[in-house]
Amino acid sequence: MSQVLFRQLVPLLVKCRDCEERRVNVRVSIELQAVSNPVHRKDLVIQLTDDADPFFLYNLVISEEDFQSLKLQQGLLVDFSAFPQKFIDLLQQCTQEQGKEIPRFLLQLVSTAAILDHSPVFLNVVETNPFKHLTHLSLKLLPGNDMEIKKFLAGCLKCSKEEKLSLEQTLEDVTRQLNFTQQTLAEKIQELDKLRNEWTSHTAALTNKHSQELTNEKEKALQAQVQSQQQHEQQKKELENIHQRNVHQLQSRLSELEATNKDLTERKYKGDSTIRELKAKLSGAEDECQRAKQEVLSLRRENSTLDAECHEKEKHINQLQTKVAVLEQEIKDKDQLVIRTKEAFDTIQEQKVALEENGEKNQVQLGKLETTIKSLSAELLKANEIIKKLQGDMKTLMSKLKLKNTVTIQQEKLLAEKEEKLKKEQKEVQDIGQALRNKEQEVSKLQEQLEVTVQKLEESKQLLKNNEKLITWLNKELNENQLVRKQDLLGSSTTPAAQPGNTTIRSGISPNQNMLDNRLPLPNCGIGYPVSSAFTYHSTFPHPVASKSTAHPVSGPKW
Repeated sequence: MSQVLFRQLVPLLVKCRDCEERRVNVRVSIELQAVSNPVHRKDLVIQLTDDADPFFLYNLVISEEDFQSLKLQQGLLVDFSAFPQKFIDLLQQCTQEQGKEIPRFLLQLVSTAAILDHSPVFLNVVETNPFKHLTHLSLKLLPGNDMEIKKFLAGCLKCSKEEKLSLEQTLEDVTRQLNFTQQTLAEKIQELDKLRNEWTSHTAALTNKHSQELTNEKEKALQAQVQSQQQHEQQKKELENIHQRNVHQLQSRLSELEATNKDLTERKYKGDSTIRELKAKLSGAEDECQRAKQEVLSLRRENSTLDAECHEKEKHINQLQTKVAVLEQEIKDKDQLVIRTKEAFDTIQEQKVALEENGEKNQVQLGKLETTIKSLSAELLKANEIIKKLQGDMKTLMSKLKLKNTVTIQQEKLLAEKEEKLKKEQKEVQDIGQALRNKEQEVSKLQEQLEVTVQKLEESKQLLKNNEKLITWLNKELNENQLVRKQDLLGSSTTPAAQPGNTTIRSGISPNQNMLDNRLPLPNCGIGYPVSSAFTYHSTFPHPVASKSTAHPVSGPKW
C-alpha cells in the first residue's frame, strides 16, 4: 500500500562538474509505502523524473532507521512522521520564490560527474541571504537501474493507455452531444424564422397604430394649447399678488440672514482662538512624546547590554557545570579503584595465614599496596578540594546572576511604566487631534453655511433689483397708457364722425396690447412655479377706441 503525498513539477538548478548551471523542470514524487515483510513499517520514497526524458529516474527510499542517521548528520529537529510535510513545504517555497529576481529558497541538483548519467546526485534545499548560502536539507539520490526504469516506463505506459481510453470515452460523449446540439440548433433556427415573420407583421401593425395615435395626440395638443392661453390670463392676477407677498417675505428674510451672519462671524472668531490654543497644546504634547521615546530607546539599549552580559554568564556557568560533571566522573572512577584495592587487600589478609612461609614476599607486596593506597587517598583528597572550590565558585556566580536578574526586573518595571506613560500621552494626543479635527469640521461647516447665506443674500438682492425694475416699468407703462387714452378721447371729440369702414370698437385688446403680448418677456419672479414667456396686462386697464395714433409698437423694458 502506498500513499501519494506530493507529485508536481518543480523548477531546480542542475550543477555538474566543469559545466554551466542550467534550470530544468523535474517532476518530484513523494510517496509513503507501508511494508509488512518482515516487520510492519513505513518507508518514504522520493522519486525524480523528467516528462521529456523517460530514462531520467532517481530514487531515494528513507526508512525510520535511515531517517535517524539523517537527523543526526544534518541536525534536523522534526520526527519521521512530520518530515514529509516539512519537505513538501520547502519544495512549495522553492516554487513560489522561483518567479522572483533574487529567490530566497533554491532547489539544487548537484552531481560530481560531468553529466547526469548513472551517477548519484544530491538534492539540496538552499536558503540564500546576503551573508551565505544555508543548506537546510541535502538528500543523496541514486539513479534507477534497468529494472526500475523498465518498471517506471511500464507504469507510464499503463497511465497513458488509461488516459487514452478515458479520452476516447469523452470523445464519444462529446460527439453525441455535438449531434444532439446540431439537431436542437436546426430546430431553433426554424423557430427563429417563424418568430422573425411574426415580429415583422407585428411591427407593421404597431407602426400603423402609432401613426393614428400620433394624429390624435396632435389634435389634443392644439386643444390643450388654447386652454393654456386662457389659463395664463387667470394666472396673471395671482402672480401680481404673490409678487407683493414675496417682496415682504424677502425683506424679512434679509434681516434674519444679516443677524445669522453676525452670529456666524462671532462663532468663527471663537473657533479660530480655540484652534490656536489646541495647536499649542498639541505641540507641547508632541515634545513630551519625543522625550519619552528617547528615554525608551536608551532603556532598551541598556536592557540589550544586560541581556548580552547575562548570556555570557550563562555560557560560563554551563562550562563550569561540564567541568564539575567530568570531575564527578573521575571521583566515581577513583572510588571504584579504592573498592577494588580494598577487596584485594582483604584477599591478601585472608591468604596471609596460609602464606606465612612466604612472609617476606608478602610483606614486600603489602608495602607496595600500602604505597598505592596512600597515593590514591592523596588523589582523593585533592579531588575533594577541587570539588569544594568549584562549589564555592558556583555559589558566587549564582549570587551574581540573582543580582543581575533583580536589576533587569527593576529596569523592565521602569520600562513598562515609561511605556504606559507614553501610551497615555499618545492617547491624549489622539484625543486632542480628534477634538481639533471636530473643531475644523465645525469651522468648515460654518464657512459653508456662511457662503450659502451670502449667496442667498446676493440672490435676494438681485431679485429685489429685478422686482424694482419690473415695478418701475409697469408704472411707466400705466402712465403711457393713461396719456394715450386721454389723447384718444380728445381726438375723438374734435374730429368728425368716423366712417363705418375705419372705426372699429374692440371689446377685448388694443393693438398696443397685442404687441405687448407678443414682445414682452416676463423675468423670473422667484415664486417657485413656471410663468409663461408672454402675458397680457389688459385686464386691469380700460380699453380705448382704436385710432391711428395708437398703431405704434410698445417696446418692452430694457435690463
